Amino acid sequence: MIITLLSLTHTTLPLEDPILKFLVVLIIILFAPLLLNKIKIPHLLGLIIAGAVIGPNGFNILTRDSNIVVTGTTGLLYIMFLAGLEIDIAEFKKNKWKSLGFGAYTFVIPFVLGITVAHYLLDYNWLTSFLFASLFSSHTLISYPIISKFGIAKNRAVNITVGGTLITDILALLVLAVVVGMTTGDVNAAFWTKLSVSILVFGAVVLFGFPVIGRWFFKKVDDKISQYIFVLVMIYLASLLAELAGVEAIIGAFLAGLALNRLIPHTSALMNRVEFVGNAIFIPFFLISVGMLVDFKVFFNDFDTIKVALLMIGISIGGKYLASVATRKTFKYTKEEGLIIFGLSSASAAATLATVMVGYNIILGENDAGEPIRLLNESVLNGSILLILISCTISSLVSQKNAQAIHDIDNENTITDSNPNEERLLMALNYEETVSPMTNLILALKSKKNTDNIYALNIISKEGNESSEKKAGKLLENALKIGAAADVKIKPLTRFDNNVHNGISNELKEHKITDLLVGISPERGFTPSFVYNLYNNYLENFSTNVLVYHAVQPVSTVQRYLVVFAENAHREPGFFHSLLKIWNIGRNTGAVVVFHGHEDTIAIIEKIKKKVNIEAEFIIFNNWENLAAIEKSMKDNDALILMMAKRGMISYHFSMNEVPTFLNTHFNTRNYLLIYPFAQEAEPILADRNVNNPEDFTEIGNIIQKIFK
Repeated sequence: MIITLLSLTHTTLPLEDPILKFLVVLIIILFAPLLLNKIKIPHLLGLIIAGAVIGPNGFNILTRDSNIVVTGTTGLLYIMFLAGLEIDIAEFKKNKWKSLGFGAYTFVIPFVLGITVAHYLLDYNWLTSFLFASLFSSHTLISYPIISKFGIAKNRAVNITVGGTLITDILALLVLAVVVGMTTGDVNAAFWTKLSVSILVFGAVVLFGFPVIGRWFFKKVDDKISQYIFVLVMIYLASLLAELAGVEAIIGAFLAGLALNRLIPHTSALMNRVEFVGNAIFIPFFLISVGMLVDFKVFFNDFDTIKVALLMIGISIGGKYLASVATRKTFKYTKEEGLIIFGLSSASAAATLATVMVGYNIILGENDAGEPIRLLNESVLNGSILLILISCTISSLVSQKNAQAIHDIDNENTITDSNPNEERLLMALNYEETVSPMTNLILALKSKKNTDNIYALNIISKEGNESSEKKAGKLLENALKIGAAADVKIKPLTRFDNNVHNGISNELKEHKITDLLVGISPERGFTPSFVYNLYNNYLENFSTNVLVYHAVQPVSTVQRYLVVFAENAHREPGFFHSLLKIWNIGRNTGAVVVFHGHEDTIAIIEKIKKKVNIEAEFIIFNNWENLAAIEKSMKDNDALILMMAKRGMISYHFSMNEVPTFLNTHFNTRNYLLIYPFAQEAEPILADRNVNNPEDFTEIGNIIQKIFK
């Protein structure tokens, strides 16, 4: 197709017309996945090969000009940013020592192999040998999009690999900085002090300053385009700060992802936009730009180039494989998880290319023929290009095969009674100002695989006029747009009925709704009419969870949720179903969940947390009616979740009737969520578990763990 276009336009090569250049790249991005998926080859590899074919060393259709480089650089930064953004912070903290262990393995093993080969086989001096060895210690998460596509980004092996990447890349780039400093004679106490201080200041600004800026921005700005541009600004700003601190820009992009991790919920529309644009445009451009570097002709010039290239490939691939095996053996991971670690860490691209270019451009002197003596010679430069191609190929193939295997294993382990089709969520929409907060909350509440059992309802009185119908249509349309932006299909329901609450009750029965979400206007709070309808209508549906939501700030900006349980809450039939919703909020938003409750309830939740990790704290709280004590302990950007009870339930307490008045008085400027668990019928996921039997706690944790997968 590309050749046909060129012949029809009578265009000379390389292309100069910007429209035609961009069209060629888009055609490659479009057709590479379609063609290669049929023969089970990762499309990432196809884009690299396509870049080599159309690049200056192939058919010379496109040059690797500044436009390609800038867009490709954004793609590289995007990969690192997504890795930080999608990482499970709770798992990251839990596995920090394992990440450190993997980082040590994947840095030291290739580094030692590289020094040995460089000094004793290639006869390089020690300084060159150290820089040569650092080429193999770093790696680029070039196959991370494959991992993300298969939905295993939260897997423990992926988690420690992403964490280890930060460690090994920093160490490799520090080696580069030290070697460059030694060639110029600048390595002294002042050098180390300046480097250490600048890195610490940079890390503090990004990890502690960016969340403050981001939370303020997302509170003030609702415009979706502005929010996405803000994310791009943060990526580039962090990358620039990294370069000013003396490390590579990719480190800044990764830390920016960590900093904004809690502010961009994984189920949000903004996350969907970030992933979509990156995977559709920026990351493919990066892969194509990498392919453009490949020049196969240079490997036929002399035997020395071929020898160096083969040694480099052996050191890099062999070293990364040994590191993955050592990690798997040390932490007792499965064979598939070990190979995922190898697949993710085997690709050499960004840091390797940066290091070899710096070394190639450092001239130590001249030989007898007047030719420059470089710190890293041309054979190493050409060998690194072949290394990038081969390592990216191996990384893509290994990652795709084992990501598929882990995905299949997870699906096989998922129990049949955790079918997401049994979860049916309904939003009863009435006020325009509550549509966006309620929709964003329900996206955080839902199970991961529930993409089409979410409903939005508006009841229209039978005497309603055309204005009522237009209002209903607008409310539902806004909810559908927010859901669609997050790739979640929300089904609109409009019902004509004489009585609003009868209409809602009928919809609950017709669609077998498990969870009803009702919104409170932030301006009105609990009105007498709403309180009456809550106790005399909504809560009469004993087979449905009822959630009452009050929002004054975006769900993504909440830092902590303080959850309060009444005594015997764990004995209610709907307790574990409700607990799943709370757990989903913590997992999907990254917020810390602080559980308050009776000793027995807290003991159960603590045992479950050992199986399903979120950032959680546990506080024994036996005086449920003393909510004033909870209110005094709350900080800015904290929200409250109360596990309530309907009349006649085991955990019901008469003081619950005073909660609406208390919330109106003390929480009118805070987010809060009231959860009324269902009181009868079998709990759809955990009904056959005996909540009073301690032996079942571990099994319940296993079930919840599989549901989250």
